[in-house]
Amino acid sequence: MSPKKDTQKSAKSTTAVNKKLKGFTDEERAAMKERVQELKTSAGRGPRADKAEGESAVLAKIAEMREPDRAMGKRLHAIIKASAPALSPRTWYGMPAYAKDGEVVCFFQPAQKFKTRYATFGFSDAANLDEGALWPVAFALKELTPTEEARISALVKKAVS
Repeated sequence: MSPKKDTQKSAKSTTAVNKKLKGFTDEERAAMKERVQELKTSAGRGPRADKAEGESAVLAKIAEMREPDRAMGKRLHAIIKASAPALSPRTWYGMPAYAKDGEVVCFFQPAQKFKTRYATFGFSDAANLDEGALWPVAFALKELTPTEEARISALVKKAVS
């Protein structure tokens, strides 16, 4: 090789340093780290320990939230426990979630989690909500009124039926 080629740098390597990489946000990386920690913590524990510790973990996550997410999280927790006592509270990617036979059925994503303008109440594919070829699996929440509470209660009951 000629001496000129040895000292020449590729344009690709110098411009890549100046560009910001696009990928996971800080919030997404934090959620993934929380999920890894949840998996490590739950490894080797029995179902009774999981339910008791899951309840504590969910209540702790709700307590960490800012208003109005905290108030919605507390109310959703009460609605879900009353509507589907068979569901076990646990955290899922650092969010309050409720599982049946180890599978998350529904979850609450506070607005602050990913810096969105509304909180989300969602269902996983383990929820029994199938209705034809199209059905909703997540709902935006700005506030909980008695109307929304009744709808959520009915959806949770259906999800675990």
